[in-house]
Amino acid sequence: MRPFSSVRMKEGDVMIGTQVAKVIQSKNPAFPVGSHVIGRCGWRTHTVSDGTDLTPIMPDWPQDVSLSLALGAIGMPGLTALYGIEEVLGLQAGETLLVNAAAGAVGSVVGQIAKIKGCKVVGSAGSDAKVAFLKELGFDEAFNYKTVSSLEEALKKASPEGYDCFFENVGGPFSSVAIPQMKNFGRIAVCGSISVYNDTTPQTGPYPHLTIIFKQLKMEGFIQNRWEHKHPESLKRLIGWLKEGKLQCREHITKGFENMPAGFMGLLKGENIGKAIIAV
Repeated sequence: MRPFSSVRMKEGDVMIGTQVAKVIQSKNPAFPVGSHVIGRCGWRTHTVSDGTDLTPIMPDWPQDVSLSLALGAIGMPGLTALYGIEEVLGLQAGETLLVNAAAGAVGSVVGQIAKIKGCKVVGSAGSDAKVAFLKELGFDEAFNYKTVSSLEEALKKASPEGYDCFFENVGGPFSSVAIPQMKNFGRIAVCGSISVYNDTTPQTGPYPHLTIIFKQLKMEGFIQNRWEHKHPESLKRLIGWLKEGKLQCREHITKGFENMPAGFMGLLKGENIGKAIIAV
């Protein structure tokens, strides 16, 4: 997480993080006592706020849906998946999509939305349990990148004709192998690069420029808040898919504020299936 902490934090700051919190005292009529909000307040049990950094939970949030999903599939990760597919990739029915880190908070939603849209979905994950989870979600093909003898051959076997779209969460060597598997005029949405987050020395090469040129690929990085004006409508769509049974949500819950460091380190080691949550 060095790329984030080096920009957004200095030594001694509260660790960054987003939470769903309950208002227990208020002088602001926009945030009555008992209401719930989403805040980027970091690792803390209580926060004093003037309200500018808080977002109320959508007013028609279903009573039978856990509020913690506002941090996952019905929150930033779900919005990231939706905008990456629709706004960046422009994924169309009948196309083939590759997504890595596919059992994570974003990747698992990416694959399910792609299936809703009538696409073939290939997912890569880092354990057999995660691969089984992807199969439960309806992925057409899934493999454990840690145990295949050749990543290139695994990608070719999963989709011999290649890939129209690639939802990139990992970067590093995986990306170098995956990009040559793209079809001509393929599109790549660069959402994350978890393989390099903790590097102290930046990784270098190989460089895919010739492949990008000759296959005329489109590759675009993005952050979901570019489409913040669409959030209310998009969250309703995600909730709708959840209620219809088209979107499944799994959470990896660690209980106890004191266990936050262990939960966070587990996330970076790939221990979670779905969204990693701390229950306080």
